[in-house]
Amino acid sequence: MPVDPGRSNRVSAGQPRQLAFELSHAESLTRDDFLEGPANAAGLALIDAWPDWPNRVMMLVGPEGSGKSHLAAIWAEAAGARSIAAHALTATAVPGALATGALVVEDLDPANLDERALFHLLNLAREDEAYVLLTGRQLPSVFEVGLRDLRSRLRAIPVVTLMLPDDHLLRALLVKFCADRQMTVDEAVVGYLASRIERSFVAARNTVERLDAEALRLGRPVTRALAAELLRDAAATRGR
Repeated sequence: MPVDPGRSNRVSAGQPRQLAFELSHAESLTRDDFLEGPANAAGLALIDAWPDWPNRVMMLVGPEGSGKSHLAAIWAEAAGARSIAAHALTATAVPGALATGALVVEDLDPANLDERALFHLLNLAREDEAYVLLTGRQLPSVFEVGLRDLRSRLRAIPVVTLMLPDDHLLRALLVKFCADRQMTVDEAVVGYLASRIERSFVAARNTVERLDAEALRLGRPVTRALAAELLRDAAATRGR
């Protein structure tokens, strides 16, 4: 894939370095834009299987940036579900949150969890036969909670785990994140980055963000050489 010439001409030769202003880059969370691989195939299969779930309350567990929110957004669109951050869940908010009969609760974390609110949610969901999709980084069975009944409920929730990406998926993620930022890069750049960065969704996203910012700051095209400089500088910074 050729480099976008428009990016390389933003600063002409001889001009001082420019400040790179960070602009928002919307990431599409549709079903068509979800990149499937062995790491997340089970999660996607769960979403596609709805409403034929083994339980009305399910949980997606995986590391940061593993696709939990994307899958939750796909399901919310299909199920007409509302979404709420777990830390914002309160007992008074539960009835309204379940009004459509389907709810996404994002980033369940025992450190900032209202135990009574979650217990109320699980009880009301069972009474109303509503669907609930929870997401988080930890298995609910290991949550340290004070309410004994909530603890037993959490241990009974079926879990689908998302894993770190394989090489093929990592390359596809790099291409997607570049496309989200309107960066057209050569396959050599993608291959170079994929073989050298941490094998994670977060590392792929952060690397593309830094590469984009550096290319804008220097007024240079996104090349393998620039990618090498970026990773070398990052390694030097970590070594200090």
